[in-house]
Amino acid sequence: MDKLDTVLMQLASTPAPAGLDAIDDGVFASLAASPAYSVRRGVGAATVAAALVIGIAGATFPSRDAGATSLTPLASTSPLSPAALLGGEE
Repeated sequence: MDKLDTVLMQLASTPAPAGLDAIDDGVFASLAASPAYSVRRGVGAATVAAALVIGIAGATFPSRDAGATSLTPLASTSPLSPAALLGGEE
């Protein structure tokens, strides 16, 4: 066995800390104590509605046809060539 196996076996044989059982109760108590705002639901619904309207409007009324362009990053005339990106070509 190597050192990691020995350490893991020692860790498995140690008992869990006593306070570990109380963590869940503390988390649930703090969640129950925090107020639930109805504003969050309204803001969320407004955000979803706005995204839906923008998406439908963008799909219905395209500004112009999109043309596909081929950019080869390693071609010497490409704006994405290493020399152009590093400022070597003017």
